Amino acid sequence: MGGAVVDEGPTGIKAPDGGWGWAVLFGCFVITGFSYAFPKAVSVFFKELMREFGIGYSDTAWISSILLAMLYGTGPLCSVCVNRFGCRPVMLAGGLLASLGMVAASFCGSIIQLYLTTGVITGLGLALNFQPSLIMLNRYFNKRRPMANGLAAAGSPVFLCALSPLGQLLQDHYGWRGVFLILGGPQRPARRLLDLSVFRDRGFVIYAVAASIMVLGLFVPPVFVVSYAKDLGVPDTQAAFLLTVLGFIDIFARPAAGFITGLKKVRPYSVYLFSFSMFFNGFTDLTGSTASDYGGLVVFCIFFGISYGMVGALQFEVLMAIVGTQKFSSAIGLVLLLEAIAVLIGPPSGGKLLDATHVYQYVFLLAGAEVLTSSLVLVLGNFFCIKKRPEAAAEEGERHKPPADVRVDSREVEHFLKAEPEKNGEVVHTPETSV
Repeated sequence: MGGAVVDEGPTGIKAPDGGWGWAVLFGCFVITGFSYAFPKAVSVFFKELMREFGIGYSDTAWISSILLAMLYGTGPLCSVCVNRFGCRPVMLAGGLLASLGMVAASFCGSIIQLYLTTGVITGLGLALNFQPSLIMLNRYFNKRRPMANGLAAAGSPVFLCALSPLGQLLQDHYGWRGVFLILGGPQRPARRLLDLSVFRDRGFVIYAVAASIMVLGLFVPPVFVVSYAKDLGVPDTQAAFLLTVLGFIDIFARPAAGFITGLKKVRPYSVYLFSFSMFFNGFTDLTGSTASDYGGLVVFCIFFGISYGMVGALQFEVLMAIVGTQKFSSAIGLVLLLEAIAVLIGPPSGGKLLDATHVYQYVFLLAGAEVLTSSLVLVLGNFFCIKKRPEAAAEEGERHKPPADVRVDSREVEHFLKAEPEKNGEVVHTPETSV
């Protein structure tokens, strides 16, 4: 069986697991929150956009899909920019772009213009913030990294809880254009640039394939659940509250999943825990398709929040364990690019299915089947293709740990973030210990 080897970072450099890292964690919390919550919370405005522009579900679903596609698809570009210019300049540019896109969207006169402003420009800005924040988090935390990833990932449900009801409230007073203008205002804004050798890692390939299948269905239910409730005759405010329920449960699920994954006996099996979370999410979609009233949708959102939180907390932690610290900036960019292709298909195909059948159950069944398939790809690929046992992987990680008495502070990590990769040593990593 396979196991996740705990990467200790480059030789001689030990992550401080605290100090200034807590400030980095808070920044990652905020960035992750808006980056993942907004593409789902924007569904609050779908009914209003459909009335104003005379369009269908599939047309409005493209807004969320393009946003997510930009967040994922520009991964290699973000990797190149971070490796060339560093994290901070890239994040500053991202904040400015995200604000510009939202402000410009408030003046749009057609759905195509919304695709360009909200989808492409704002999506690119969010991507230029999101990926560098994860890279920095990976540098500042090692032993506490699963917990740090879980806490950072909790930003998504926290912001979802706030953005969904706040968006509906502001829309009632200012309309969707006013909301977009308000959201756009607060934003603050010689080396190997892209390491393609990660594709020689069997564990990385398995992960990338499974993750790409997963995102076909992962974001579909949150995009359509509000419209589902409104079509059942639920008042707009109550319908928007469903995302708040989902987000509230998600807030606790992510740190809990991160804490459990960080346990010494659990961490080598993190890939199986990730696979279980995907299976749980897909199964929730299948059972949620039977919901016929508001109470049923509330129950669905509770269980979806638990499973979605587990997926959110584990997805990048598992990737970090697979490829190691040195290759993570390139690996995450490539994975996000592959996922972007899938995310461009997921919500719009769900919208097309809904336009053709007017049956929400079919949309949820399709999404659940896709996520279930991804969990099977990950666990079976890991079981049959990766031979080394988790215990052996953990022992290998122990052999390559830096000396226990090596102490570093945040300034040394800052220096490492700016230093040439080839001068910092190589991460000991083999395909057999990938997953």
